[in-house]
Amino acid sequence: MKIVRFTEAGRTAYGILDGEQIKALWTTPFEGLATGWEVHALGEVELLAPCEPTKIVALGLNYRDHAVEFGREAPDEPLIFLKPGTSVIGPEAEIIYPRMSRRVDYEAELGVVIGKTARHVTEAEALDYVLGYTCVNDVTARDLQKKDGLFTRAKGFDTFAPLGPWIETEIADPDNLTVEAYLNGERRQHGNTRDMVFGVRRLISFISEIMTLLPGDVIATGTPSGVGPMRVGDVVEVRLEGVGALRNRVAAEK
Repeated sequence: MKIVRFTEAGRTAYGILDGEQIKALWTTPFEGLATGWEVHALGEVELLAPCEPTKIVALGLNYRDHAVEFGREAPDEPLIFLKPGTSVIGPEAEIIYPRMSRRVDYEAELGVVIGKTARHVTEAEALDYVLGYTCVNDVTARDLQKKDGLFTRAKGFDTFAPLGPWIETEIADPDNLTVEAYLNGERRQHGNTRDMVFGVRRLISFISEIMTLLPGDVIATGTPSGVGPMRVGDVVEVRLEGVGALRNRVAAEK
């Protein structure tokens, strides 16, 4: 099942994508999945980010090959940081290249969308708290990351967390999915979530021991090797096996 969030005639709603049609939900998908009579053609609506997270909990160096390309050791425990909700945009929305940066990178990632409040969750029960999965581009101002030594500014700009195009609920094994990034149609990243240092169950359990995960929150599980710079006018696409493709264009800050 593909859950979308969309706007139509000035109104925002959730729905279930069925082929080229969207069946609107009565409520949010975190409250139920009942649909009614309202149906929209996919081409007649604007798809938004498929959820509105209070926070995105992201992972650093969660692929060994990515750690190697940055000359780092893989961490002993998950290395987490936060991206604000204001960084979220949806499919086809513009990634704004900030004036204060000289290098902005793409990072293709698997996103885990939390379906119900999670605190002190065991690894055995972790997937029970997942609504589904989505594509994430963990956009990063790489020069500022190196300058600061911290991640907040480099990862936190408005538009630096493209999500979408929907939430896929029918993924049997999130720890065995191909993750790719394409820049202007050319493949730049190619990895598989089985190569993550810490798998999805471990991440949910670990993070829930630190902070409460709320419905709609997203865990961005890290990126494989091959990250690189984007420029104004570029089109970047994150492709996730079993989920779909998230496409965004880079635009200059006005």
